[in-house]
Amino acid sequence: MTSTAARARLFGHIRARAFRQGEAFQLASGRTSTIYFDMKRILFEPEAIALVAELVLEKLDAEPVDLIGGMAVGAVPLVAAVSQKSWPERPLPGFFVRKTVKDHGTRNTIEGLAPDVLKGRTVVMLEDVSTTGGSVMLAVQAARRAGAIVNTVLTLVDRQEGAVENLAAEGLTLVSLYRADEFV
Repeated sequence: MTSTAARARLFGHIRARAFRQGEAFQLASGRTSTIYFDMKRILFEPEAIALVAELVLEKLDAEPVDLIGGMAVGAVPLVAAVSQKSWPERPLPGFFVRKTVKDHGTRNTIEGLAPDVLKGRTVVMLEDVSTTGGSVMLAVQAARRAGAIVNTVLTLVDRQEGAVENLAAEGLTLVSLYRADEFV
């Protein structure tokens, strides 16, 4: 499938299953909005997640990247699908960052990798929806503390509510598959 066809097909999935408009929704940023992207409905649908992985890998093709990661819970299925699809052409191991550390087991903030793997490695953070960039910044900060080089965040949908500017202030470029204004 061409990337144009894949993008159009994924857009249709998002529009039909994940995009909601009209009622007031509370966002992770604390803001209220009358548009909402319930991307879990896409990330757990077989064709849609396959299209997501294909399009994300296409966007990453020109990026210097060793690993992909993201914030739990939203980025977990996204990172897993992209990592799996990357094999064997350009293997991209993945990880996720916990908001809070479990009080048992390894007590790691970063899961999926040995603690020292991020040191000196280039990471692209993945996110399902970006509003202000606050959630993904928690993952970026954790990865940077572990020694990772993080310059790019790739989101499926940019809500166009400040994430580009807020992430740029932290030395990050936001790359998106779609913008909210494409859906309204």
